[in-house]
Amino acid sequence: MNKNMTRTEYQQLVLQLNEHAYHYYVLDEPVIADQEYDALYQELLRLESAHPEWVVSNSPTQRVADQPLDKFHPVKHALPMLSLGNVFSEDELFDFNQRITKFLEKSAVDVSEVVFCAEPKLDGLAVSIRYEQGKLVQAATRGDGSTGEDITANVKTIQSVPLTLRGDDYPQILEVRGEVVMPRDGFQRYNQWALKHDEKVFANPRNGAAGSLRQLDPRKTAQRPLAFYAYSIGLVQPEHNQQNHSDILTWLKKLGLPVNHLTEVVNGVTGCQQYYQKIAALRDGLNFDIDGVVYKVNDLQLQTVLGFVTKAPRWATAHKFPAEEATTVVENIEVQVGRTGSITPVARLKPVSVGGVTVTNATLHNEDEIRRKDVRVGDTVFVRRAGDVIPEVVKVVQAKRPAQSQPFEMPTNCPVCQSELHRIEGEAVLRCPAGLTCDAQLKESIKHFASRKGMDIEGLGDKLVEQLVDAGLVKTPADLFHLTETQVAGLERMAQKSAQNLLAGIEQSKQTTLPRFIYSLGIREVGEATAITLSNHLYTLETIMSAKHEALILLPDVGDVVASRIQQYFENEGNVVVINELIAAGIGWPEIAQKSVEELPLAGKTVVLTGTLTTLKRTEAKQKLLDLGARVTGSVSANTDLLVAGENAGSKLAKAEQLNVQIVDEDWLLAQ
Repeated sequence: MNKNMTRTEYQQLVLQLNEHAYHYYVLDEPVIADQEYDALYQELLRLESAHPEWVVSNSPTQRVADQPLDKFHPVKHALPMLSLGNVFSEDELFDFNQRITKFLEKSAVDVSEVVFCAEPKLDGLAVSIRYEQGKLVQAATRGDGSTGEDITANVKTIQSVPLTLRGDDYPQILEVRGEVVMPRDGFQRYNQWALKHDEKVFANPRNGAAGSLRQLDPRKTAQRPLAFYAYSIGLVQPEHNQQNHSDILTWLKKLGLPVNHLTEVVNGVTGCQQYYQKIAALRDGLNFDIDGVVYKVNDLQLQTVLGFVTKAPRWATAHKFPAEEATTVVENIEVQVGRTGSITPVARLKPVSVGGVTVTNATLHNEDEIRRKDVRVGDTVFVRRAGDVIPEVVKVVQAKRPAQSQPFEMPTNCPVCQSELHRIEGEAVLRCPAGLTCDAQLKESIKHFASRKGMDIEGLGDKLVEQLVDAGLVKTPADLFHLTETQVAGLERMAQKSAQNLLAGIEQSKQTTLPRFIYSLGIREVGEATAITLSNHLYTLETIMSAKHEALILLPDVGDVVASRIQQYFENEGNVVVINELIAAGIGWPEIAQKSVEELPLAGKTVVLTGTLTTLKRTEAKQKLLDLGARVTGSVSANTDLLVAGENAGSKLAKAEQLNVQIVDEDWLLAQ
């Protein structure tokens, strides 16, 4: 850039960076790459360093205050920040709607069906942000609804919160209400960083958001990955002219404030039920925690008629999901040996319902985690479950700890083969070094080898694998292909017919694909997507086995660690012997045709995936698109060429329809 930039050009650069932030955080349609933004930001820093007298309050550099606060000061809300009532079932939702319609009837308002604005109930911290003449002047927590705490300096550090409102059509005073959350990916990154630097980790994203906003030093808050979503307004002067709640959200978005993209207008109880089910299905794949959905009567005049009950509006409610956290008692702690020798402590729990599922076990992850959380037998603990993720112990209720409890000590020897356990430098887990000579590792390896994503051996379930290993009939995956009918029929609960079925399944599995075979080997860090990448870029097993680290790291999504794992696996003579025995047993696959990038059907196309797929996992679908030459992105924009839409596709599908983007389904993708 020109180092002799004028003051006017500096001000234009500020506006340019703020415009890019609007496209990134509000529209979810970035128009420049991150590194281009960073270059512009660095130029801004250089100019402000050279010309401090030029600095304006809406510059992106002015988000972080230099000095920590001594305390948080109270802030009285101009209009109260009210709480919401809750419903927990369809019957209660029906009753909520009935109360509304009956109240309107008594008020002589004729409404055949109530229209609601529905949105996810974000699990974060409610805040109110006040703008005067378009500039952010104050931010406060909800507090008791009437008085909160001044967190202006901290909220200013949140990149998605505009320091000045967009355009010039804004009121003199505008109070925006919304939720500050810590996105799930940011939560994971922060906790990984905290563990490395001996900092406190957060139990969940909500605690992360709340703890970050209560830092007296805004510079610390600035280091936390926070996001903001507006969901309503408080005081507005002069009065706005919006007719519906959904209109308010559209207006806020035009002013530069982020609004949750999953917000929809729905009709009556049926529309609410359908929305609830849709969001529940999407919940596990979202990048933010939610604990339900919120329904608000959309018509603002009807809201006024309905009014309030004590401290809650009569026209809104939260439809809560089943709790994903619960308390229970640790009855025992055991360790499990994984496929790669990892030693995982597991809490055996007094049965408890979490998220509608009865939980009896929860992972304690590794030695460091069990020490950090200090989980002991007899402790009362919080258990968390999210979707299909293995339940985990979040924290101990120290006040309920038994007087004679003792810290748990990890074993020094493998509980299965008695080999001395080792901890590799840089890793958090203890490992048994015995490999396939450890029955626990052998069983898990055979289960992985025969799994649906691997060799897909029909009839070979977990219990049968354990029987085969315990009987000494299987010591490597290759032994499966030398089993006899007599050997199998002699096992407990097996007979001639079931033995014949198993051997037929083993025989049928010999015709497979190279990606399935690579996955079935159980190489550490190599999942389905990486197996597909290796196969589609190196084409043959021989090439994969001989590939060196420097060649592997050039492949998409193969980093330094994964490349090292792959090379180490194929340099192990024992692994090579087993592979050769498997090939000799008759395992084979179709040759992979080599194609140039230009020949790929989706070469140069930008594709977005959305919704729930029924056959492919998301990683499989993404990898297939990559293999077809596509560039896969997360949001729909004018640059999107194709949208692959599964079930419960939401706002991305609607946006694609608006932009006339070609829309295809999973069947289309499978046929490519």
